[in-house]
Parts: sequence; structure tokens; C-alpha cells
Amino acid sequence: MKYLPIILIACTTLFGFTANAQQDPHFTLYRYNMNIINPAYAGANETTDAIFGVRSQWSGVQGGPETQTFNLSSPLGNNLGAGISVVNDKVFVLGETHLYADFSYKLKLSETLKLYAGLKAGGTFLDVNLSETGITNDPLFTSDVSKFSPNVGLGFYLKAEKYYVTLSAPGILSNDRYEKDGTTPVAASDDLVIFAGGGYDFELSDSFKLRPSVLSRITSGAPVSIDLTGSFLYEERFELGGNYRIDESLAIFATVGLLDNKINFGYAYEFSTSEFLSTNNDGTHELILKFQL
Repeated sequence: MKYLPIILIACTTLFGFTANAQQDPHFTLYRYNMNIINPAYAGANETTDAIFGVRSQWSGVQGGPETQTFNLSSPLGNNLGAGISVVNDKVFVLGETHLYADFSYKLKLSETLKLYAGLKAGGTFLDVNLSETGITNDPLFTSDVSKFSPNVGLGFYLKAEKYYVTLSAPGILSNDRYEKDGTTPVAASDDLVIFAGGGYDFELSDSFKLRPSVLSRITSGAPVSIDLTGSFLYEERFELGGNYRIDESLAIFATVGLLDNKINFGYAYEFSTSEFLSTNNDGTHELILKFQL
């Protein structure tokens, strides 16, 4: 177990450091953190929202992934919306901070149907302390990395009274990352990541709603990652549900709204369906706190 962090960083190195400011997080509570992957969501709730999130992946594994998020968004009037989104990632000796400004424009297609188009602009600060891995006699691990990579993203968000559709590419520029060719570090380019999904609210009664949703992550040259989510919402305040990331993980989650939903709190517990990971960690914990200002 003590060598697992080194294995993680070695695998990360072999398959490329994400130094391209391309935000591609996996969140169980993605419906509450949509700004992170889709700039069109900025202001779409017609309220000013501040959202804080924490995700501790593979709890119990030293050097496991830790993520903190913050996003703030608000409508500006004249069909415009704006916000900021920040994601801070830490995995063993690799640290990334994604900092973006989000802008959206609303097109009213009908009384109950709106289309938001969004632009995300910013970049990523990357620090990799390779010299702390303890790996010797390998040129790839003798020099630390510190750099900033700018990027832009695009997104569309279709919102109706009972359903939504989301499509976005939060980082569309191909910036450099690091790859290994034998014992020599070489530059490479990252592939575009596209997020696509949607959800629907079924009215079961005056008090209950059934809320299925799906989110897929599509990357060239990699398997498609698909999240299937379902939950029950009671009185627009209490939610209980589950998430299945196909061939990756299962999760349960709950949210509660307080003070007329001015404050929302959510918690998710996720465990891997991989035999190796499920027996070598204590699962993943995710928290989210949303304020309607």
C-alpha cells in the first residue's frame, strides 16, 4: 500500500499530465456543479448562486485525489449571465488550479423553453513536484514542472420546465502535456473532451418527483464515461438518489434545502466497482454547499 501513491503518479505520467487547463472532473453531484463543465449554465437559474464543493477520492489512500470547487454565477440582465469557476486538484505530487470566467447568453425559444449559449475563458496553473516521488535514475522524475496553460471552452444548455439538455467542451485548445518515450520526456497534445447529457423531472404527485438524468464524457481515443443518475425529490427540498458510472463506480447521495431553499447541502458516497480499488480504499466522499444570494 505504501507504494500506491508512486504507482498513481507513475501512471499519471505515462498517460500524460493534464497541463492543458481542460476541466474534466467526475462529480456524483454534477447537477449541482454544472458551471464547472458548462459555461452556458451561468445565470440559468435566474438567481445569484454561490456553490462550494469538496471531493475526497479513494479515502484512506495516501496521496489520493482531493478536489475543491467554487463557482459563482448570476444573471446580468439583457439576457446575459456571468460567473467564475475555480477547481483545485491535488493528486500526490501533482497540483492543478483551474480558474475560469463564464459568460452566457439566453435565447427565449418559447414561454417555457430557453437556450443558453456560453463561453468559458481562463486557464490552469500546474505544479508537479516530481523530485518528491523518490524515484531515481529516471530523467522524467528529476525536474519539477510549474506552468500556466490558457484555454477557452464552449457550451449550450437547453432548459424547459421539466427537462434540460447540456452539451459542452470546457477546454477546446490543445495545450502541451508530458509523455514518456523510453526514458525521454516528450511533448504531446491533449484530446478534446466533450460532455453531453440531460435530465427529466417526472411529477409522481403533488409532493414527489422522479428525477432521472445522464451525463457522458467523450474523449477521442478513450472509452466513453457515462453517469446514470436517478433520485426522488420531496417537496422541492429533500432529495435521495443514486448514481452509476458504467464500469467504474456506484454512489448514493442526499440533498436538503433550508430556509426556503436559500441554502442547499448535499453529500454523496461513492465506491468503485473495480475489484482492486474497492478493496484498497474507503470509498469517495463528496460534499456540496449552495447559497442563493
